[in-house]
Amino acid sequence: MDTILGPLYYAVSWIIVQFHSLYSLVFDEDSGWAWGLSIVSLVVLIRICLIPLFVKQIKATRNMQALQPKMKAIQERYKSDKQRQSEEMMKLYKETGTNPLSSCLPILAQSPFFISLYQVLNHIAQGKTVGVIDEQLLASAREAHIFGAPLSVTFLSSAEKVESFGATLMDVRIVTVVMIVLMSLSQFYTQRQLMTKNVDLSVKTPFMQQQKMLMYVFPIIFAVLGINFPVGVLVYWLTTNVWTMGQQMFIIRRNPTPGSVAFKQRQERLRAKGKLKEDPAEVEARKAVEAARANRQQPKRQTKAKRQVAGTTATTDSTEQKPSLEKKQGTDAGEAKDAKGGKPGQAGGGSKSGQRKSGPQRPKHPSKK
Repeated sequence: MDTILGPLYYAVSWIIVQFHSLYSLVFDEDSGWAWGLSIVSLVVLIRICLIPLFVKQIKATRNMQALQPKMKAIQERYKSDKQRQSEEMMKLYKETGTNPLSSCLPILAQSPFFISLYQVLNHIAQGKTVGVIDEQLLASAREAHIFGAPLSVTFLSSAEKVESFGATLMDVRIVTVVMIVLMSLSQFYTQRQLMTKNVDLSVKTPFMQQQKMLMYVFPIIFAVLGINFPVGVLVYWLTTNVWTMGQQMFIIRRNPTPGSVAFKQRQERLRAKGKLKEDPAEVEARKAVEAARANRQQPKRQTKAKRQVAGTTATTDSTEQKPSLEKKQGTDAGEAKDAKGGKPGQAGGGSKSGQRKSGPQRPKHPSKK
């Protein structure tokens, strides 16, 4: 490991020493501020260099989200043929220009620097020179404390080792626990912000479930691994987490994923500033909806006494109307029966005697007289 990463040890230690020389003009060269800010500056420098990879990571993540339905269809279609499934997946990646590993590029590119910083601080803790850090700088780094905790000790360090640096075990554990909690919270918030604001919720994909799982798994990983890392490495890790959180907040606000909550919020902001060109039909439809809402009258709330009076009046009216309604129905039924010829002598009822009286008289036959 030392042979492979030896050049990186020199690069990381050289960068830290240059920043330390700069901050020593303001702070004591043996203070934790000078060495701690040097580590923070190392993180900032590395993350600035990784911005192009971060942009590629965002594009790759969005492409993977968009491809999830097609990928799931391929898996269902060729679930019994793994080789054909892999071929179709690779074909899909090639056609869409998507690289599944692009989302991991910032982490992969940052890992060698992280390991190198860990080894540099580990050498300092063991009293060994490393890279460009000579005996004088080694002694200065071993004297540096951050809030009472030496840079090169861990949560699990023994009391004797901590006391050899002029610190107490309680101070070390308080500082390390606080930093581990802040690391876990910043990672959780970053992942939660990605899930709740920058994901197209109209498309349900397995990718969303994976991100949701990582939202809870990563903080646990930080908590487990953090107790084994020196304080200086925790400073590096906390700084990079905070940088990632701020960088993601900026990206989500300025360039959110289409269809996400952040995208709708950005559209509303641009619309309020008059910078968003809209379809006239959509504008008219929205105005019509707003006008309908404004003209809609809400029913007035009545007191209990008014509701009782209204109920009594309605009951009385229905009782008064019932006999007249029955009378009317009886009259209508009688008229209908008469219309069919039920009773003689009434209008509409034809009788035989009436017809004989009104009709012409037939003369009687003489023989029957």
